[in-house]
Amino acid sequence: MAGTMQFLAWLMVAIYLLPGVTTTQHYAGQPMNSASVGGGLQEPEAPEVMFELLWAGLELDVMGQLYIQDEELASTRPGRRLTFLLQRHVPSDVEGAQQQLQQFQNLRKGPPLSPWDFEHLLLTGLSCVYRLHKAREAEERARWAQVFALLAQETLWDLCKGFCPQGQPPSLGPWALILDPFP
Repeated sequence: MAGTMQFLAWLMVAIYLLPGVTTTQHYAGQPMNSASVGGGLQEPEAPEVMFELLWAGLELDVMGQLYIQDEELASTRPGRRLTFLLQRHVPSDVEGAQQQLQQFQNLRKGPPLSPWDFEHLLLTGLSCVYRLHKAREAEERARWAQVFALLAQETLWDLCKGFCPQGQPPSLGPWALILDPFP
């Protein structure tokens, strides 16, 4: 189970690092707020910077907030931006993640997600992996696993737009078994 979760976490990190997915633009002296953090189509954050932030590790504190373990990296502009997104825009409970999932499912038939929405999709999936790992009860783990699998499916749907045959959903293959945690 731990190996599977580690693989799924790294899958989300790898998808997150695709060039052009993460966006930000911040000017010296400008306050760090929701308007300056991903408010539109802007220059992408360097993938190697995001990789370094995620490689340093995230931690889930007792209040249910994700933060970057390396304080020095967390204090950088990209680190502050990632922390802001994790704490303010990524749901911290299963119900919030399910609501966000429903919003992404409602956008399935439209054009590909904006870089901002795609980033939220990936960060929500990454958050699910951390919360799944920390869940204590089997029912809670099953709910987080199911939401994560559905978010992964939505990620594939969005990446497949314009490339997959019409009406043919992308497949998670053997990972789809996670969708039914109680066979």
